[in-house]
Amino acid sequence: MTTDYKRLASLNKEYVWHPFTQMKEYNLSDPLIIERGEGVTLFDVQGRAYYDGFSSVWLNVHGHNVPELNQAIIDQLGKVAHSTLLGMANVPAIELAAKLAQITPERLSKVFYSDSGATGVEIAIKMAFQYWHNRGLKSKTSFITMNQAYHGDTIGAVSVGAIPLYHEVFRPMLFPSHVIPYPNAYRHEGGAEGANETTLRALRDLLEASAEEIAALIVEPIVQGAGGIIIMPQGCLREMAALCRQYNVLLIADEVATGFGRTGTMFACDLEDVSPDLMVIGKGLTGGYLPVAATLATDEVYNAFYADYEEQKTFFHGHSFTGNPLGCAVALASLKLMEERNMVEHVVSKADFVARKLAILRHFSHVGDVRQQGLMIGIELVRDKATREPYDWAERIGVQVCQVARELGMLTRPLGNVIVFIPPLSSTEAELDKMTDILVESIFTVTESSENL
Repeated sequence: MTTDYKRLASLNKEYVWHPFTQMKEYNLSDPLIIERGEGVTLFDVQGRAYYDGFSSVWLNVHGHNVPELNQAIIDQLGKVAHSTLLGMANVPAIELAAKLAQITPERLSKVFYSDSGATGVEIAIKMAFQYWHNRGLKSKTSFITMNQAYHGDTIGAVSVGAIPLYHEVFRPMLFPSHVIPYPNAYRHEGGAEGANETTLRALRDLLEASAEEIAALIVEPIVQGAGGIIIMPQGCLREMAALCRQYNVLLIADEVATGFGRTGTMFACDLEDVSPDLMVIGKGLTGGYLPVAATLATDEVYNAFYADYEEQKTFFHGHSFTGNPLGCAVALASLKLMEERNMVEHVVSKADFVARKLAILRHFSHVGDVRQQGLMIGIELVRDKATREPYDWAERIGVQVCQVARELGMLTRPLGNVIVFIPPLSSTEAELDKMTDILVESIFTVTESSENL
């Protein structure tokens, strides 16, 4: 180990509290410390290279150290780094809002900026609540979410979350939400059709009984992320949207993870031609460069707040760095690059290539399911494929696989026993070929080799 690495590792152990990390265990090992990136590769301070197999937590679009994106920040930095949106405006924030209104599902015409997906969800929840309040329907105060939902870690976002491991300890702090099943064809005896039917029946029954007190349904469209990369069967999202319209309940689409080409269309809602009332975006918005998120609303929602000052219908919410010019400038550059390189269209062919490469996993005795939508892939590992018996969480099978992948030169992070593969959209076929080889070898080494059977 180099002297500099030892110094950094010591400082890291002494001062840094890492998210979603048990620090007692983490501090027993030598930390991975990233120094730089180039394309789809990250390099640590000791010079070792790793493929970024999870897009630095699902957000990288074009790879790292992209000249066009670097230049956009430099150009904006020469003008102004930050200027508030509270009663003022700035050029990149205006231009980005107009661009987002053009590329998002129809009706979404107003853009409210924030700095992370969680804060974007928090805004959507508050907007939905106050929308009905401003319209005089003050009984509509509750929300519908879905089991194993993840929408961020602020208190409002956690209140519409439903992953016990992450959320249960905070239950006394939260407002209650109605929870319905997310359609999981793998875990449902009736397959895709049965899973959809169960979800839609639960939603319909709830709306028939309680629509007058429900403000909104929040959903991760098409792909449920932290819940295990669960793919929503075809038609379910469209039917859910129709039920919300029928019963006068707002639909909030959380596209933080699924947006910007990740699922094979610009937004997951596009796959079923669904236009929500509110949509939250983040992660890939800036190409993975800077923390900018946004909550988009329809004119109908916006107009419920548009009133004379004395009516006190203002949306009293904001963040210090809302509409940050540097972030908005790089977001504009990222969207321009996506268009110039036809990145969304290329996701489809790349996804087909990945699917072919990972087809071998279906023959592995401890791979229960391979779930994929575009370049969002989840590989569920099980103790017994016939019975679908899961590994016990304490065995940390997913952690073991990701550790082997790291040793072989690729970084990713598991969701329990589900191995996540979410590469940058810019990954070439040759790079995807190498990454999938590492993925397959890692899973085989941990679960299939003779000493582990």
